[in-house]
Parts: sequence; C-alpha cells; structure tokens
Amino acid sequence: MLHGKTFKPKQGARRKSGVLGRGPGSGWGTTAGRGTKGQRARSGGRRGLLLFGSKTLIQSVPKLRGFKSLNVKPTTITLAQLQRTFSDGTIITRLELKTAGFTSSVKVPVKLVGNTKLEKKFTVNGIPTTVGAKAAVEAAGGSVNN
Repeated sequence: MLHGKTFKPKQGARRKSGVLGRGPGSGWGTTAGRGTKGQRARSGGRRGLLLFGSKTLIQSVPKLRGFKSLNVKPTTITLAQLQRTFSDGTIITRLELKTAGFTSSVKVPVKLVGNTKLEKKFTVNGIPTTVGAKAAVEAAGGSVNN
C-alpha cells in the first residue's frame, strides 16, 4: 500500500486461463484450440514450439567431427617431475602421486614416462612405466614393481 491506495491491473488486462477440451459449452471443446487434423493436432504430436526459433542456433554450433574414444588415457608423469617433487629413497605409489597433487584420485590411470638421467633413487610400485623410464629408474639404483 502506498498512501492508502492499492494497485490493480486495468479491467480486462488480465484473463483467466481456460481449461481446454472440456466440451463445446466451454468455448474450448471439440478440437481444443488445436485446429483440425494433422500431426500437431494429435496428442504427443511434434515437440510443442520448442524448436521453432532455434534453427539458426543449431546451424551455428559446429558439428562434432571425428571420433572420441571411451577408453580413458592415463595421466603421464615424467621422471623429471618425480625428481623435483620427491626426496631420495621414496616409495612411489598411486597414493603418493595423489598426495603430491599429480592426480585427483587414486583410481585415475597413471603412466611413468621419460628417459632422463635420475640423481635420486626411487622404488616405483604398481605404476605402469615405459621401457625408457624403467631403465632410467633402475640405472639410478631404484626398482620398478608393476
């Protein structure tokens, strides 16, 4: 209320919504405002007016070309990253990699790559490695157990 007045819409500005398909006396009987015949007159016909104005939107989105594999590719971790992060003599497992922030979960597949010369000795447990990475870890005096 503002200074004792109440605001209302003008007479006839707002209509009550009618109920469709309730006999000829309702004014919306027989065809219930759907016209006559055709796909749109049937129940479940078309998808309403959802897609009428969206042709340009659909055309503007580029088509997804090619192929995307459902196989999850493992996160690659290099020997240089391990050397920077872990101290000498560390046993490296998936849990260690998660706590160091390399992966978000223990279940994320991981692979150890690289063939750089290591100055630190590591024991790698339960992590797949490339041939070069395995050779580099063993050359530094560490071991790899898959």
